[in-house]
Amino acid sequence: MTKDEVQGATEEEQQAQSKKGLKKQQKEAEKAAKKAEKQAKLGAEQQSTEEDDFAKDRYGVPAMVQSQQKLDRVLVRIQNLTPEKADQLIWLRARIHTSRAKGKQCFLVLRQQQYNVQALVAVGDRASKQMVKFAANITKESIVDVEASVRKVEQKIESCSQQDVELHIERIFVISQAEPRLPLQLEDAVRPDGEGEEEGRATVNQDTKLDNRVIDLRTTTSQAIFRLQSGVCQLFRDTLTKKGFVEIQTPKIISAASEGGANVFTVSYFKTSAYLAQSPQLYKQMCICADFDKVFCVGPVFRAEDSNTHRHLTEFVGLDIEMAFSYHYHEVIDSITETMVQIFKGLRDNFQTEIQTVNKQYPSEPFKFLEPTLRLEYTEALAMLHEAGVEMGDEEDLSTPNEKLLGRLVKEKYDTDFYVLDKYPLAVRPFYTMPDPNNPKYSNSYDMFMRGEEILSGAQRVHDAQMLTDRAIHHQIDLEKIKSYIDSFRYGAPPHGGGGIGLERVCMLYLGLHNVRQTSMFPRDPKRLTP
Repeated sequence: MTKDEVQGATEEEQQAQSKKGLKKQQKEAEKAAKKAEKQAKLGAEQQSTEEDDFAKDRYGVPAMVQSQQKLDRVLVRIQNLTPEKADQLIWLRARIHTSRAKGKQCFLVLRQQQYNVQALVAVGDRASKQMVKFAANITKESIVDVEASVRKVEQKIESCSQQDVELHIERIFVISQAEPRLPLQLEDAVRPDGEGEEEGRATVNQDTKLDNRVIDLRTTTSQAIFRLQSGVCQLFRDTLTKKGFVEIQTPKIISAASEGGANVFTVSYFKTSAYLAQSPQLYKQMCICADFDKVFCVGPVFRAEDSNTHRHLTEFVGLDIEMAFSYHYHEVIDSITETMVQIFKGLRDNFQTEIQTVNKQYPSEPFKFLEPTLRLEYTEALAMLHEAGVEMGDEEDLSTPNEKLLGRLVKEKYDTDFYVLDKYPLAVRPFYTMPDPNNPKYSNSYDMFMRGEEILSGAQRVHDAQMLTDRAIHHQIDLEKIKSYIDSFRYGAPPHGGGGIGLERVCMLYLGLHNVRQTSMFPRDPKRLTP
């Protein structure tokens, strides 16, 4: 190729390139023009929509509530939204449970605790297109104030607790905005185990629930569990108060291990050490010696046991009873079992909604009990276990598997989930337990069981200072450490007995749940100290 030819070819290439460049520039200019046009159009639209938005004062995010003003506004409870309120204009405050935008309308489910109602924001003379869009973009779990008209519905709304009405929203204001990403979805947290696995829907494991307990406690199941638990405490207090018991408060920081065991938390106490109370035992007894006759207390109990089981916690709520009796400790057993039966009846009669709610996620058989309560002696229970092929000695304590097996055997034979096991071997009970006068191998002590698991341990106490000293020496307990306890009995003490019940365990077993952490609001176990 000659020099001229090479030059010509290069010129052609340059021309082609400059044509390409021109085309590219033209394209970019067109693109920029289109973009500018679009921006201008959007701006104009926005301006016109802002001007056109007749509903702009009917929605939004108002100033944070800092108690600036007292509004003369009554907020209605969702549970009170019934067909009787039809066509009324009401205000309510609730969480956004779910939202679904569809064309010119947005469906919301508004939730308050375990109650929820369907609500609708639709373009019309009360709501603009922008208001519908605003409502659709409110994040789940945000708290809103809503003014709405109550309307009857033709067809029941099966997915809501308020099935006969829906709300037609006229105003909606965000009082507290939730972050867009929730650590767990409430609908996943209430899904029964195994359900939805085929569709690939999630369930939430226990640790995730407990790590995000504040959100988990919002679920219908958690709400129901802790309302029922509150009911147990209320029924316990009311029943015992009617029986003439006095509620007492006992110290939780004590100078010696209350049950003489090693399972105590040590705390530094100025220049010395103290312990967290394993039970209010000694103080309940002191109150009996001080002529209070019948006492009970509700309070925290601490156990430094490294037990990572489904039924152990390092801190739980103790429902404790102690009472003087006339001639036989069975008077105490009768008082406790009557109290438990009143609790079971109260739950059955007044907490059906809560029981059914929990059953949806955790199905279980209804709790059965007898009146009067079944009482078996330890030797009878051993005979039942021996017959079922269990090998154990006469003075051995029941293991957890044997307790459960015995529970099943009792249910088959007597059709009850609640019973008392009386006359435990003395060797497996604490030093302050009264020995059986007819057989020194046994004791005047008892446990109570629900669905085959122990919920109460109790006994007639030794109320004689000398006998108590002898029993403590037998158990190799340092007398100096329990001196004030033994001294309580030196100035006349009535025969007495009692027991301690674990609140969380009672709730777990009554509802047929499988883990005590489900019935402890903020559980403490060897691996969990938060939240």
